[in-house]
Amino acid sequence: MAIQKPSHTFTKIHLKALRTNIFHILFTLSFTVLINTFSMAQDLPGKSTEIKPKLEDDTIQNDSLNLNAADFEKMELSERNQDSTLQDSVKPKRETLTGPIKYKATDYTRFNMKEQKLYLYNEAEVLYEDMQITAGIIVIDYNKKEVYAGRIKDSLGNYTQKPVFKQGDNVAEPDSIRFNYETEKALVFNTNTEQGGMKIYAPITKKENDSTIFLYKGRFTTSENIEDPEYYFQSNRIKMVPKKKIVVGFTDMYIYDVPTPILLPFGFFPLTEKHTSGVIIPTPGEDSNRGYFLQNGGYYFAISDYVDLAVLGDYYTNGSYGLRMESNYSKRYRYSGNAGFRYESLIQEERGFPNYAKTSIYNLRWTHSQDAKASPNSRFTASVNMGSSRYYQQSINQVNSPSFLNNTLASSVSYSKTFVGEPQVNLSLTATHSQNTQTESINMTLPTLQASVSRIFPFEPKTGTKKGIIQNINFQYNVRGENRIQTTDSLFFQKEMWDDARMGLRHSIPLTTNFKVLKYLSLSAGTNYDETWVFETYRRSYDNEEQEVITTKENGFASYRTYNFNSSLGTTIYGMFPFEKQGEDRKIKAIRHVMRPSVSYNINPGFEQYYDTYTVISADGLTSEEVEYSRFQGTLYGAPNQNYSSSMGFSLSNNIEMKVRDKDSTATEAKKIKLLDNLNFSTGYNFSADSLNWSAVRMTGSTKIFDQKMAINFGATLDPYALDNNNRKINTFNIDNGGSLFRLTSANLTTSYTLSNSTFNGGQSDESKEETLRSGGRNDDMFGRSQTYYDEGFYDEEEDGTDEEEETPNDLYTHKIPWNLRLAYAVNYSNSRRENEISSHSLMFSGDIELTKRWTVGASSGYDFKNQGFTYTQLRFERDLLSWRMSFNWIPFSTRSSWNFFIGIKSNMLKDIKYDKRKQPDQRL
Repeated sequence: MAIQKPSHTFTKIHLKALRTNIFHILFTLSFTVLINTFSMAQDLPGKSTEIKPKLEDDTIQNDSLNLNAADFEKMELSERNQDSTLQDSVKPKRETLTGPIKYKATDYTRFNMKEQKLYLYNEAEVLYEDMQITAGIIVIDYNKKEVYAGRIKDSLGNYTQKPVFKQGDNVAEPDSIRFNYETEKALVFNTNTEQGGMKIYAPITKKENDSTIFLYKGRFTTSENIEDPEYYFQSNRIKMVPKKKIVVGFTDMYIYDVPTPILLPFGFFPLTEKHTSGVIIPTPGEDSNRGYFLQNGGYYFAISDYVDLAVLGDYYTNGSYGLRMESNYSKRYRYSGNAGFRYESLIQEERGFPNYAKTSIYNLRWTHSQDAKASPNSRFTASVNMGSSRYYQQSINQVNSPSFLNNTLASSVSYSKTFVGEPQVNLSLTATHSQNTQTESINMTLPTLQASVSRIFPFEPKTGTKKGIIQNINFQYNVRGENRIQTTDSLFFQKEMWDDARMGLRHSIPLTTNFKVLKYLSLSAGTNYDETWVFETYRRSYDNEEQEVITTKENGFASYRTYNFNSSLGTTIYGMFPFEKQGEDRKIKAIRHVMRPSVSYNINPGFEQYYDTYTVISADGLTSEEVEYSRFQGTLYGAPNQNYSSSMGFSLSNNIEMKVRDKDSTATEAKKIKLLDNLNFSTGYNFSADSLNWSAVRMTGSTKIFDQKMAINFGATLDPYALDNNNRKINTFNIDNGGSLFRLTSANLTTSYTLSNSTFNGGQSDESKEETLRSGGRNDDMFGRSQTYYDEGFYDEEEDGTDEEEETPNDLYTHKIPWNLRLAYAVNYSNSRRENEISSHSLMFSGDIELTKRWTVGASSGYDFKNQGFTYTQLRFERDLLSWRMSFNWIPFSTRSSWNFFIGIKSNMLKDIKYDKRKQPDQRL
């Protein structure tokens, strides 16, 4: 199984170790291979003639050398066989060559026998397996046992063709290099290299042996412009041990070649290509309510390539503390996920003061997804967000800022399995959790069992399609079982939580058929049989002395059976209204209207056999009353219907489109525009009711305008009955009571609109959005963005500015200002009892504007028209400082009024080099 490293945010910064395959080492190793080849070629009998120049001017054009270790071993063996008395007790070294070496040069390749030098001039190139060396000139001196690679001058006297070494994705470009292949020591001048996003420059690099390298006045930076970086770190002495460590001496930070007070006495960097465990340095600060603090310090555990764990903690001088554990796991082609647990113990005021309070809050989150290819017939998923109801409101972690308005926490863990066959069987187990953070009520199912057998057509033909009422008869089997729990935050996972748990199963067998009537009408009819099992019932009696109803719970198996009948008749009507005649060319071509009317009829028998009675006697004992009840009332699925019901339903759905002339003159077809995605009406009539037979008319609709960017959803409820003087519905039509045909009882309208510059990709980052969604928030930033100033490196991807486009002179004068704006509007009207009021009315907005290529400002806010006040407001300011980023976040008012300032290096390697400052909300007495 291929390994996939976890993609958790911790892996991106603190866990991501410094990789150090120093490229100029590869230079020297490749030159060693090359020199060993030429040395053996010169010393072995007859070999020197093979590379001897064939031309009179000692020049060989575009020559190449193809030698391998096997050839050398054969020649050495034949030479030793000439003298049988010569025996070498020392084992010969294993040849380093594993393939042929090729070299060439554009101008000439010349071997000077007198000087014992090999010259490769102009676009010199040496190839060995996946290694490639190019330079203006490459010289091999056999007398000094040295190799030199460097630049050459062009016709203007400028140095060109710097040595370049490539191996895979690794590239190094020094000005020149000198290498002694006997002592294996080397000097590299003005080398530039890149290691995992870190660019390293050193005027002089000395290779002592295979395991030690020294750099003099080396500097490293993440700036794109290595020749003139906006910042860099410089150290006079740097020691490297490949694949083990880097040790630096006194290091100073420079900004535009100006030294800064940021100094480091020494530095140690372990070298590995894998992520490693390590300490996460905390961030100091001050909180107005809790004193001085150290935040987000801890340790990262690189458990394996499949899973990691970060343990972080906060400590405040007033005694408050916090603990966070975050873990990521992933296995390619199998599954991936992350889990996190957060706990905070918060203390307000000092012990002995009247406002002293101590609270504990926690939050547990877990997401798990399975690759669809891992198991096509089974699937396991999880999305968990549960904990203290007031966690997001009381948490002092800045990452939770946009989530404090969340009203619900929801979780779901499910496993599904499909048993392939005829018929097919589907099975699923699901555990769900829903928590209201305002009322602190919790609803859970632990678990929900669902199973079904696919539809069976007992009378279908062996060949051909199913036709007629008999052949379309089908049935299936479904079962659903639940263990439902209703509790509160204070009783969560306490003994009392399980006392009121309700369990039950419902079996269902629907039998249906469908067929055509009068060619254009589709008729479906069916019946449904249900059997319900419960494991507790409730008996009721009346206590005449206490004058109250006594409910007694009876544990044990009980069941009841119900059935019903249903039918529906529907069709589809298409209408086309043309606006142009033959030969005309109008902008509006036609309007297309699609209607889908439907009529349904349902019969639900009454099941009085499941009902009992108890007698209520008045206090004076003169009157009594028989009260009917069912012992299944209060169980998981409730009691069966007591009264017979016969009702008819009516519905009509509409879709309206318009054909217009396309702006593109080359288009052959008219362009379709949706005027109404849907417009639905529904009502019903109850034949068995004594009064108020008609149900209210419900109207819903939706559409999109402004080039599909503005979505509009609306709805209304229209009641045909009137109200009396006490605002109670009476069995009199509203039109007969002096009113209109229908009485508007409720209405709602919601719309959202997104505007943006076509070249702007605004919005929050993927990591910030993912964090908000995992907390149960919105997928936009209407409630603000997640701000992680103390954990900046945990959530941001590597940013190196590679996507920046180079400005042309014309761009300097025609700079566009990218922007985006997101609007959400909602209004609700209520008039069920003549209140005639707007129950809610609000507008939310969020946007960003890029004033320049480096300056971005944004805001998230809203206005409540009903209460006449602004909602949660956040202002954002960001400055791109090339290799650095600066941001300022401000909440100007509300109980969470605060601001945050951050400046730091973008690169994941150096994200710990940052400065952040924040002002907490003022203490409220």
